[in-house]
Amino acid sequence: MGKELLLEIGTEEIPAAFLPKAMADMDELIRKALSGERVQHGQVTAMSTPRRLFLCVADLSEMQEDQVIEKLGPTRKAAFDDQGAPTKAAIGFARGQGLELSEIEIITTDKGEYLCARKKIAGGSTTELLPELLSKLILSIPFKKAMRWSNLEIRFARPIHWILALYGGAVIPFHIENIQSGNTSRGHRFMSPAPFAVSDCKDYLEKTKNAYVIVDPEERKKIIGEEARRVAAKVSGKPFIDDDLLQTVTFLVEYPTAVCGSFDPAYLDLPREVLTTTMMSHQKYFPVVDDNGMLLPHFITINNTLARDPSVVTRGNEKVIRARLSDARFFFEEDRKISLDQRFEDLQKVVYHTLLGTSYEKVLRFRNLAALIAEKINPALKASVDRTAVLAKADLDTQMVGEFSELQGVMGREYALLAGENPLVARAVYEHYLPLAAGGELPVTDEGAIVSIADKLDTITGFFSVNLIPSGTADPYALRRQALGVINIILDKGYPLKLDELIAYSLDNLQDRIKRPAMDVKNDVMEFFKARFENQLSAQGHPYDVVDAVVAAGFSDLTETLKKIVAMEAFRKHVDFQPLAVAFKRVSNILKDFQDGAVQESLFQAEEEKELYRIFLGVRAKALTYLDGLHYESALVEMASLRAPVDSFFDAVMIMAKEKDIKYNRLSLLEEISSLFRRVADFSKLVTDF
Repeated sequence: MGKELLLEIGTEEIPAAFLPKAMADMDELIRKALSGERVQHGQVTAMSTPRRLFLCVADLSEMQEDQVIEKLGPTRKAAFDDQGAPTKAAIGFARGQGLELSEIEIITTDKGEYLCARKKIAGGSTTELLPELLSKLILSIPFKKAMRWSNLEIRFARPIHWILALYGGAVIPFHIENIQSGNTSRGHRFMSPAPFAVSDCKDYLEKTKNAYVIVDPEERKKIIGEEARRVAAKVSGKPFIDDDLLQTVTFLVEYPTAVCGSFDPAYLDLPREVLTTTMMSHQKYFPVVDDNGMLLPHFITINNTLARDPSVVTRGNEKVIRARLSDARFFFEEDRKISLDQRFEDLQKVVYHTLLGTSYEKVLRFRNLAALIAEKINPALKASVDRTAVLAKADLDTQMVGEFSELQGVMGREYALLAGENPLVARAVYEHYLPLAAGGELPVTDEGAIVSIADKLDTITGFFSVNLIPSGTADPYALRRQALGVINIILDKGYPLKLDELIAYSLDNLQDRIKRPAMDVKNDVMEFFKARFENQLSAQGHPYDVVDAVVAAGFSDLTETLKKIVAMEAFRKHVDFQPLAVAFKRVSNILKDFQDGAVQESLFQAEEEKELYRIFLGVRAKALTYLDGLHYESALVEMASLRAPVDSFFDAVMIMAKEKDIKYNRLSLLEEISSLFRRVADFSKLVTDF
């Protein structure tokens, strides 16, 4: 049995958004560090509060495992002469390893027999390893932003004030700059700030709790939920618990308590999203709702202290929310004094991007593209799609969105409804921003879906055309997310759209802004979509080789491509799949440098090539009918009947005949067959068992 390792890094308040990742990083870092040092251990527990990062490792071995190092030397042939006497190479190798020649072994490898020196290195004491290991671990925790303080050289999320480090109850002595490790922790900053000694993890958790610190975030989250429900029940309501807000609040406090406040019921006339955004995003309050989910004029705030007089805390928060809602009402009423059509015109004064013009110009561009998409999907939608496009960005010029940027689209919808616009158009104005995140809600209306596709494509082609392209992990304009949005909307709706055509049209709209050759931009954007499409399909469980094979044959129509992938997955179970795939790998190699030619039946010599061509013509006619009807699995099953005549052709016919015209004719036959299969996939990219 090993001993328990305990580490606590005490700091000034770390931003809530940093903490979940920091916990995961600490867990990973300690596991890697211990593994690298060959130290066995039990359960690892990482926890955090705003003022501390905590790590406990159970059953940590007191000694490293022994290590056996193998070093290969010269070959046996080089190590011994014809009489079996050791050569200088063998003697020198043994001396260099600090071993007697008799201790050197001969082992057999894939490349033959070699001399091998095996040395056993005894494991060292874990206690001796831990000071340097923990010091490195603390400074290796990655943060989105780190800072320096005082005159110290180290960087951390926030200034470090203390380090608790124990192994088996004894202090692990080390220091980071002027911060010396010890056996003491500290309680809540305001309610119990005094330091206290700790002996082990159980003792630590008991004493921190007595000092008004709940170190376990899951326990804090549970308390927040219980407290919120308790105080909401006092006003005959229940808390509206948003998971993201609950996560944030959990990492804002060390000792959560709840109070319920109220606001003037007259504010309930404001759109729901205005109220919830004000409470949740800006103030980190939980709204209160009735049993039907309707907002009540109350809110819940989670405090980090036990208030001596909760009514004082309540009044303070009520004062804050009253001011925020008063501002929101003012913005709401002022915004309605200007029509949405006027706001559309006013977008000429709003800069979208210095290289891509104003928001007004952007709307005109994706308005044109949306009209093209509507024409392809359903011409009857053109009028409502056009109106949606015109109003899509109108709310960007409103005071409400200026103050609450999260409400773009939401306010567009609300102002459109209040102005008497078609409810379908109003909804589409909101939906054109969807999806807001990976896996998020997609547009329901065709109008919202079409304008969303057009807007996102204009954004992607626009930034690519001025050479602002994502690189590595840097994607400041969220182009990857927008590309995935286009892909998911098209697949969800089943739209038969050609990406290359839409991208080309979008680039035409950017003629006065484009800084690169249009063809280069188009190719880059297509590759960008290809990578997103392939990654998504593979992540969804589609076999990577099937995705690769189908996409290689063309992917511009995403809906059609997905159908082909599904058909190929089913076709893999067909008895002729493996032999056909192997045959077409061979065909692909043969046709590598071949330029297309026309088949001439008069040049056929062998019966097998005549028979293959005859059968192929019949198969092609049926397969093309299936392909035109998008019945890809049926087409593949039909094409599979070519397996036997193709095998016979390969067995009996010399493809690379001496006569040039005969050779080219046979290659042309293979090319025609291959091109039929490529209507579905590039079979040469499929993984086969033989």
